[in-house]
Amino acid sequence: MQVQVEDSGQEIKRLQRCMNDLVSLLALPAIWCGSEPLQIVQTLLDVLLNMLGLDFAYGRLSESFAATPVEILRAAEHSKINLPAQELRNMLGHALATYTQESLAQIQSRLGLDNISIFPALLGVQGEIGVIVVGSERVDFPSQTESLLLSVATNQASIGLQEVRLLSEQTRIARELDRRVAERTAELAEANEELRIAHAQVLRSEERWRSVFENSAVGVALTDLSGRFVATNPVYQKMLGYTEDELQQLTFLDITHEEDIENNRSLIRDLLDRKSPQFQIEKRYRRKDGQPVWVRNNVSVVPGTDWMPGFLMALSEDITQRKSSEEALSRARSDLAKVARITSLGVVTASIAHEVNQPLSGIITNAGTGLRMLSADPPNVDGARETIRRTLRDGNRAADVITRLRTLYSKKEPSRESMDLNAATQEVAALSLTELQAGRVVLRYELADDLPPVVGDRIQLQQVILNLLRNATDAMSTIEDRPRELLIRTERDEGNQVRLSVKDSGIGFAPQAADKIFDSFYTTKTDGMGMGLSISRSIIEAHEGRLWAAPNDGHGATFSIAIPGAPEDFAEAETPVNRDDRSTDAA
Repeated sequence: MQVQVEDSGQEIKRLQRCMNDLVSLLALPAIWCGSEPLQIVQTLLDVLLNMLGLDFAYGRLSESFAATPVEILRAAEHSKINLPAQELRNMLGHALATYTQESLAQIQSRLGLDNISIFPALLGVQGEIGVIVVGSERVDFPSQTESLLLSVATNQASIGLQEVRLLSEQTRIARELDRRVAERTAELAEANEELRIAHAQVLRSEERWRSVFENSAVGVALTDLSGRFVATNPVYQKMLGYTEDELQQLTFLDITHEEDIENNRSLIRDLLDRKSPQFQIEKRYRRKDGQPVWVRNNVSVVPGTDWMPGFLMALSEDITQRKSSEEALSRARSDLAKVARITSLGVVTASIAHEVNQPLSGIITNAGTGLRMLSADPPNVDGARETIRRTLRDGNRAADVITRLRTLYSKKEPSRESMDLNAATQEVAALSLTELQAGRVVLRYELADDLPPVVGDRIQLQQVILNLLRNATDAMSTIEDRPRELLIRTERDEGNQVRLSVKDSGIGFAPQAADKIFDSFYTTKTDGMGMGLSISRSIIEAHEGRLWAAPNDGHGATFSIAIPGAPEDFAEAETPVNRDDRSTDAA
């Protein structure tokens, strides 16, 4: 019986060690966030070397994945391998280029260690990213648990490397979009200039219409009431490629494009019936060589005399070039619209990544706390149960964030409820308690007792408050010459509004940057995305409120939000919300 108890204890310790290792591996993405592929592979090999007690660990990224070759070898100090690192790296890289069991046997032979266990792990589904090779002189390596840890580690590294490549591709696309927008803007400006010049030419032409018929700068044609040409000026003749004698054998409908004939005939009918004194039309003529030419015609009637019939007089201007410019302008606008849609998609992607990352951080923290409680002697089962409940709560919170983001970007109305802003703020502060304590932040409250309830989406508003608290904590992370004080204040604002302020004693910001800090992708953090404050302002404005920032008189800055209080009849009409499974009391 004593042996069974000892075996059970060893098994529990082994499982606890395995869980600790899994948590460490799951935390790796937070360590290498923003790192280059080389740094990710180096970190992974160092972790595996120490965690599994390996003799060596080797990593290589495929040429199709990395722009520059990445090939790294880590060997333990206790290793019996007596080959130079460069030779071992070359040997592993060559043998694994065409991976087989025979190639691994060759490596064992070259190392002079027949009993060394060599285990390859692919990066990517089929190794398209690269490969990790580990070796150990332990006969039972890798055990089932070690295989699991290797699988989790390579999966985490594959995800991290894919994210690095995705971020790099997004940056390249953003630069390409900026270049294309600049080009299209220049083309648009050029097209507008061409249109301006064309319009100025039209105005000058209208003045010249009063000059002598033959010297007119535009085409002028006279026809009888049946539409047959009587006289044309040189400009008109050149425009159509006919001589005057040839035109006198035709009517204006004979040289009109087939698709414009019926409309032209209808306008002439109205003109002759005196339903309109004149008309203007843009139409296509057929030149003598068969090519179409766009013209703008101003047509009116010249009254007849006792000895001469009336005439249809037409002033024609060639606008083919202007039509071409308008088509180019239309294409440029279409391309710009497409660029705007692609840019919006990138913003939405970045927003979702930023918002979901916060509750996931809580899940990892609670999981680590639960493991420590189970590792205690005796295990703190009640405490572990509570941390598991908070883990479930944060999981539900992540799901709520996804639901809210889908609502926000599908233009649906957010979930509105009446809430106590003080209580909602204290819930968020409780969630951040561990982080605040780790950052040596002294948290103080100045919460007004007479606040009216506010109406809004509880999850969205708490996301804003959480973002402000974390920004304040980050702003004080490098402060050593003064206390790291964080003050949360609530108070009534003008009208029926409620104000919440977060004041820190951190590094602050320049007054001229007060508006720029709310721009998308603007950040002063080395590992920041620049989306938190931009998203927060969008949420507050959707609640008919405002979010602003101001530097303090001394150190730090104060960020404030103001949102309307709930109407008196809102609480009576509101459906109660059950939050039993999503409480936010502090750990």
